[in-house]
Amino acid sequence: MSADDDYEIEVPQLADDDPMKAFLPTAFGKKSGGPDIAAQIERSRRVVPTEDKKPKDDKASDDSDSDSDSDSGDEYPVTHELILKTHERAVTTISLDPAGGRLVTGSLDGKTNLHDFASMTPTTLRAFRSVDPFAGKPSDVAESHAIHQVQFNPLGGSVFLCISAHPQAKIISRDGDIVTEFVKGDMYLRDMHNTKGHISEVTSGTWHPTNKNICVTAGTDSTLRIWDINNKRSQKEVVVFKSKAAGSAGRTKMTAVAWSGAGQAGNMLVAAALDGSLVMYGGNGPFNRPAGEIRDAHKPQDWTGGLDISSDGRMVVTRGGDDTIKLWDTRKFKQPLVSVAHTSTSDHYPTSNIRYAPDSTSILTGSETGHLHILNPGNLRPELVTPVTPGSPLIAVDWHPKINQILTGSANGETRVLYSPKRSSRGAYEVITRAPKKRHVDDNPDFTMDQTLGISGDAIITPGAMPGMKNRAAGKGKDPMRPEQPLQTPFQKSQPDERHIAENIPLARMLHEDPREALLKYADKAQSDPLFTKAYNKTQPQTQFADFSDEEEGPEKKKARR
Repeated sequence: MSADDDYEIEVPQLADDDPMKAFLPTAFGKKSGGPDIAAQIERSRRVVPTEDKKPKDDKASDDSDSDSDSDSGDEYPVTHELILKTHERAVTTISLDPAGGRLVTGSLDGKTNLHDFASMTPTTLRAFRSVDPFAGKPSDVAESHAIHQVQFNPLGGSVFLCISAHPQAKIISRDGDIVTEFVKGDMYLRDMHNTKGHISEVTSGTWHPTNKNICVTAGTDSTLRIWDINNKRSQKEVVVFKSKAAGSAGRTKMTAVAWSGAGQAGNMLVAAALDGSLVMYGGNGPFNRPAGEIRDAHKPQDWTGGLDISSDGRMVVTRGGDDTIKLWDTRKFKQPLVSVAHTSTSDHYPTSNIRYAPDSTSILTGSETGHLHILNPGNLRPELVTPVTPGSPLIAVDWHPKINQILTGSANGETRVLYSPKRSSRGAYEVITRAPKKRHVDDNPDFTMDQTLGISGDAIITPGAMPGMKNRAAGKGKDPMRPEQPLQTPFQKSQPDERHIAENIPLARMLHEDPREALLKYADKAQSDPLFTKAYNKTQPQTQFADFSDEEEGPEKKKARR
């Protein structure tokens, strides 16, 4: 056989269904251990009953301009969801920055949680910082107020407006630092035109549609106040609404406010009041008299917390506490165009809102049963009703135009981001497609994250950068009558407790023991078995006393006779 002859090697052939194929390699080289993106997306798919996906009213398809043959699940980004459980109580408000990368949520627990989609993975779904807007120095009395509304600046995104159950609204940066705190007005002044700020609780607020430095707040002192965020000492304009309800003395509570852009109807300001009124002002003033007013838009003394204006400025939708949703035309601001029944949750959650879709082709709101209702903007009939948190009321809803995702906040403390892999981009979809972080002790925020300060256990703390040190750096001295309390850091939280010290450190119990009782417990033992005087027991002299008989008079009797 020559060297040029070819050798044929017989290789055993395995059937396609042979179990041995699972143990044999399919290719040479190192295999990539990347995540299974398709499996992760499939795990985030929502399980929705088929009977709840379509509304019961079949007549809505006749008045709709869209094709009725299209599937409801494909039209709206509701097929998948991302669940964030970062609050202990009900989530009352949510907002995304214009880019769709940072999420802020507010709750009844008085905290605003900041989430960054760029840093989250499927196994690390947590807030990178939790901020209490009214947390002061450690020596101050603890104060907490429920968060009514948070809203990112739609033109900048670097700050957001935070409104709590307090007369002072605040401007907070996207990193959680308080930038501006508006002044509180003088509550002893009767004329609201002369006050520099709200004198009672602020209920709602929004940003100017074209000026990133202007915002408006609505309060229970019957005023709307327009602020310049660069001037916190006084409002720019004050709009005093004079109620015409009997027995109100011209005052009522403003419950909601919305500011439309420069659409076909022009710049305008719309607000709702507790006496059932709905008022409209020109966005550029003057604010002496409203441009339009509807006295009985909703039932008086029922909280109207839902209010929004369409993108073209022609339509206004309101959700009242009288279990109705009404549609209004700003060009004929007298009677509602459409009114439908919808159970209200404003008696327990006053911030229950209603929102237009980004292109105003739909209206979305929540319900007391935990369902998301997507309504037709022309006749307010449901186009899609899907359960989000069954059994827990859905309070806050929002639809982001850039990433095409729907955000919801519920009474059970959950924030859910609904999305569709086909129609949505970035945001929650980007989080789900990342490789999950390996399990580590750092994944538990209770061990490594201080939610009040927003720092982890292995973080390097710069001297003077803690929240309690900022006032001292600005020249404000501490209270001389009260000792300074040391800042509680994650390192102090991991220190051993008193029980561990008492059991493992010698003589540690003597710190809290009475020294007299500690010596007296050895008295009996010292008398029965003396340690230092034991050698003198045998050498002590025997004591002798004088003996007196009964007849003899002792020395005491002699002294008594004298």
